Amino acid sequence: MRFKLLFFSLGMLFLFSKCSNESKESADTSAAWLKPEAGMSVNLGDTISLELNLKDKADSVVYYADGVKLQKSTDLKPVGLATKDLSLGMKAITAKIYRAGTDPEELTTNIVVKSTLIPQKYTFTVQNVFPHDTSSYTQGLEFHKGFLYESDGLLAESSIRKTDLASGRVLQATKIRDDIFAEGITIVGDKIFMLTYQNFVNMEFELNSLKMIREFPSQYRREGWGLCNDGKVIYNTDGSNMIYILNKDTYMQENSIEVYDQNGPVDSLNELEFVDGQIYANIYNSNRIVVINPANGQVTAEVDLTRLYPDESRSMKDFDGFVLNGIAWDSKGKRLFVTGKKWDKLFQIKLSPQ
Repeated sequence: MRFKLLFFSLGMLFLFSKCSNESKESADTSAAWLKPEAGMSVNLGDTISLELNLKDKADSVVYYADGVKLQKSTDLKPVGLATKDLSLGMKAITAKIYRAGTDPEELTTNIVVKSTLIPQKYTFTVQNVFPHDTSSYTQGLEFHKGFLYESDGLLAESSIRKTDLASGRVLQATKIRDDIFAEGITIVGDKIFMLTYQNFVNMEFELNSLKMIREFPSQYRREGWGLCNDGKVIYNTDGSNMIYILNKDTYMQENSIEVYDQNGPVDSLNELEFVDGQIYANIYNSNRIVVINPANGQVTAEVDLTRLYPDESRSMKDFDGFVLNGIAWDSKGKRLFVTGKKWDKLFQIKLSPQ
């Protein structure tokens, strides 16, 4: 009996403590989110309700998504959030509650914006085939004023090079020191910006001479994978489904987008190319290239290049990671080039909707 009384007493003590804590939390908080629930999944284009439980009267509420102002409410009724203009992925939804004589109160929840769009399937035709230097473990590929610029990776083998398209001959090359694993490149003005894999440093080269201008620490300690630019900003991947948006002059991160297709996040984004307003991305260790809307991260189209150069046809077999990698775009001639790591061929292809 004493044991039962003891358990009963402990239970009452726990209940009293829990109720006291809840009462304290309620007293400390004058508002709470009713909608949306934290982590709620939303399809891009849906309209959702933003609703607060306000325990104290407020003058107005201003809502934000990832720091961008959405709407001001003065009647304190629920407001509708149209997601069509949001980017995909996790979005922080913040309410700033204004009351006379006090600082604004902030409440934050989050939603996950997903894509339901089924990407357009493309097929391809080969328009031309060019030689490609098999010493290059291709990381980044650019076409500029009639020449190809390429970064090739691996420790003790990395370099940046300028090559002749028709012959595949290396015209200029700068060897990267042995402890650096070179990654993606992009041409910005008269310079080439290059990432490194796990060295957490970036490099800048003169376009004409390929002479290194400087080496400097990365802003964040994350892996470097792919790069491209649209003339205004630089896009950067790290092997996840993230594309980081960098300032083209300072190389500092200003924003980011998450890439989704109808099945969820699209990981292993690698080499990038900006083609007529869209981002083309290699999916590492696959023969898939996806086309991404840079405004929101939505995959709008994709192509399977498995038939382009099957493993058994290659002089360098795929068992050692010699996968499809490298996309270059001739914006004037409207030519699309693709190759792979240590491939002996570079292909000019044309994409068409299936």
